[in-house]
Amino acid sequence: MGCGTSVTTDNKGRRLTTDEMAKNTPSPALAMKAAILIQRWYRRYIARLEMRQRYTWNIFQSIEYAGEQDQLQLSSFFSFMLDNFTQPNGNGPDLISHLLDPVVDPWSDRERQTMYEQITVPESYSGPHLSFPLTVSHTNALLSAFKEQQPLHSRYMLQLLQQTKKLLKQMPNVIQLSTPYAKEITICGDLHGRLDDLLLIFYKNGLPSAETPYVFNGDFVDRGKKSVEIIILLFAYLLLYPDHMTLNRGNHEDHIMNLRYGFTKEVMQKYKTHGRDILLLLQDVFSLLPIATVIDNKVLIVHGGISDMTDLDFLNSIERHKVKSALRLPRKSLNHLEGQPESPRCRSRGQPESPRCRSRGQPESPRCRSRGQPESPRCRSRGQPDSPQCRSRGQDHGNTPKKRRHLTRQGSSSSSSSSSLCSPRGSSRRCLSPSMLSPTNNLQVPFLDSFTALPVRQPPREELEWKQVVDLLWSDPKSQPGCSPNTFRGGGSYFGPDVTRRLLERHGMTLLIRSHECKQEGYELCHDGQVITIFSASNYYEEGSNRGAYIKLGRELVPRFFQYQVSRNTRKLTLTQRVNVAEGSAVRAVQEKLFAHRSELMAAFQQYDTSNSGCISVSEWALVVESVLRLDLPWRTLRPRLARLAPDGSIDYQSCFEDMGPGQPIPQVTPNLAETLYRYRTDLEIIFNIMDKDHSGQISIEEFRQTWRLFSAHLGVEVDDRAIDELAKSIDFNKDGSIDFNEFLEAFRVVHKLDVKDQQQG
Repeated sequence: MGCGTSVTTDNKGRRLTTDEMAKNTPSPALAMKAAILIQRWYRRYIARLEMRQRYTWNIFQSIEYAGEQDQLQLSSFFSFMLDNFTQPNGNGPDLISHLLDPVVDPWSDRERQTMYEQITVPESYSGPHLSFPLTVSHTNALLSAFKEQQPLHSRYMLQLLQQTKKLLKQMPNVIQLSTPYAKEITICGDLHGRLDDLLLIFYKNGLPSAETPYVFNGDFVDRGKKSVEIIILLFAYLLLYPDHMTLNRGNHEDHIMNLRYGFTKEVMQKYKTHGRDILLLLQDVFSLLPIATVIDNKVLIVHGGISDMTDLDFLNSIERHKVKSALRLPRKSLNHLEGQPESPRCRSRGQPESPRCRSRGQPESPRCRSRGQPESPRCRSRGQPDSPQCRSRGQDHGNTPKKRRHLTRQGSSSSSSSSSLCSPRGSSRRCLSPSMLSPTNNLQVPFLDSFTALPVRQPPREELEWKQVVDLLWSDPKSQPGCSPNTFRGGGSYFGPDVTRRLLERHGMTLLIRSHECKQEGYELCHDGQVITIFSASNYYEEGSNRGAYIKLGRELVPRFFQYQVSRNTRKLTLTQRVNVAEGSAVRAVQEKLFAHRSELMAAFQQYDTSNSGCISVSEWALVVESVLRLDLPWRTLRPRLARLAPDGSIDYQSCFEDMGPGQPIPQVTPNLAETLYRYRTDLEIIFNIMDKDHSGQISIEEFRQTWRLFSAHLGVEVDDRAIDELAKSIDFNKDGSIDFNEFLEAFRVVHKLDVKDQQQG
């Protein structure tokens, strides 16, 4: 216990004194320096991960919005196809006309109400049985059945939709809610067909009831595989608790959007016999959904956003059911824009006649009819000169006849992608917007070889109503003040904090809650906390890409956020592994875009490569890729994942395409046609699925020829008829006059060679 010298041993067993130990202990300054170095390394490591997460997120969003722009382009083609497509047997279009032209409907309202009674439920059916009015036992049966992958019979599906339609007809455009005493209202954002997210919300927060009221803010369907089950549950709870369950309309509650993003295909696969009738009834149900909800006169809930033209009083008075699709102008507005009575030929198709055809006093050609089509919101949102394609549709901006004809020929021979038709980024193109016209403006209309200025009338009420609905469903907030066209999506508006503040002050409100945009944490605040974005579909882009969230509002109207993530694998992954998975998926999507635009990119690269060395500078490479793809991405940052450097520091631009190839050996067709098929593979799949009425996976060669000719003519892509005929014959493998278009589309799918190698090694 006395004083003495403490001893210890080193790793060699030698005894060390206290003095020797002190000499071997690092100084505090050295330890602090080491800690700072470790901290600096860790911060850089996290910063690099954050940078990768951000550009991965930018890739996903840019490609998503580019797809929405492509959908606006495709919706214009559907109108064109509706005018021109005729079955080989002489009959007109079947599902196409009823999906795209809601005026044509063989079922009267009374016939629809009793249609389900003609359907018998077989004794072998083991799924849930419904009777109306619904009870809690019915909704519990639906929940149990969907957890066990059991479908709802088509008879009950049609009856449920009919009852929902009847209820929605009684509801106002803007729903007024009050927060109950000692209770909270739960507000959910986009679900997009992800049933697991909905079930998790119900598990964490409680099932809808008088004690647990809900507001679901649109976009219930598309993208996910369980959209049918989600709308069945939401509509069932709406019927069960109409005062405590509110469903706002989103931009995907739209039958034209559903054609591209999967809901139409899902319905037709799950209800092969009565899928068409279900889709037609869903058109009515979607158009009758309320477009806004107000809580305690203080909180406004809309799906997308607002604009400087948003008027809540006007919204209360519109006939919302007339806006079947926000992607198409109302019929009366189209006639108004033409400014002339329709010709008999156009009237028979329900489409306005183009001024050029009227001035000639002759029947319209298919090409002329395409010029009388309404422009897409993507074109209208522009603020820039027309593209040749827009000018070729009969919209003039002062060109001489000779020059205009030259531009039309350019547009028809172009092989540019649909994203270059009135593209919002890096382009000097725009189309004429009805909202840009005023009574003091003149519309230039071609008559023979001269131009006559006609005064433009005040837009009709139908168009004003349509514009208000489009803004509510498609708009996004921005940090800069003011209001401008939403060029990134191609529809709706960008609204700044000043626009938000003015609308809230005008109506005595304090908060705007919207959805429409995926957020990494499931929610986001902007505009000084006056705008909240809520998104409820977790893992939206990729496994682990984002959380879902919902909001709870009590009497004090102070939002409380609840986050979650549906995943079986994400929790097992480290942060670095999650970033790697999401980044890899995003980079593959960009590589597919590069492959689909290969000829355009190579032509642009070679313009800079004057010495034919196969290499260009990094800045030139980034400039070319952005000018062709128009995705507004950090190309210099992405370069190591997309292209290889040469020894001198320049880029070997052909290396962009090394890791990709076709899914199957491609039929011997012209290179331009093959690339066009790669680029428009999704659009062609949509069209072919519409034409395949018996869901056999096959269409006739004549249908294939006719559809592709219309598609190429509408896009302005010149493809020789002989090449199309040879392609059709080459993919008719058993020579029975039909094409298995699933195998055909598989041949035009981009395959990543590294993925193939990994699968072979596995």
